[in-house]
Amino acid sequence: MNSPASLAPNLAPVRTILGTWTGQGAGSYPTIDDFSYTEEITFTDVGKPFLHYVQKTRGPAGNPMHTETGFLRIPGDGTAEFVIAQPTGQAELCEGTVHAEAGSVVLEFTASLLNSATAKQVTSTRRRYEFVGDAVTTTFAMAAVGQPMTHHLRSEMRRS
Repeated sequence: MNSPASLAPNLAPVRTILGTWTGQGAGSYPTIDDFSYTEEITFTDVGKPFLHYVQKTRGPAGNPMHTETGFLRIPGDGTAEFVIAQPTGQAELCEGTVHAEAGSVVLEFTASLLNSATAKQVTSTRRRYEFVGDAVTTTFAMAAVGQPMTHHLRSEMRRS
């Protein structure tokens, strides 16, 4: 991993999100019972003009729940792209914006999805990450299994 001093120039707006963030979250959706979880996300500089991303969640008893991995790209002009693969059979191509100001970074995305033949059908998603100092709040909405775009997840994490 490169030091932040050698970070690719296009990644300057998201320099402050590098590292690991952990905290608590809650989920709901019309087709399932409400639930809580512990979340961890990590953004890593790999010496290229993108960041590597890994997300993991665990249930209240410590049981693994979900994981995903991908790449965050900042092509310029306030645009952001997030390519994410999930073991549940979905691949998300997220396109959106990055807003960086002193002490904060906001990433917002809408996504097109590909679903494997055996996966639950997810039509589209919306993601928002708001980093302020050493805290991040995430929200996730999706249109899936016949439901319209609906709130699904929210978490609040701190830098580990």
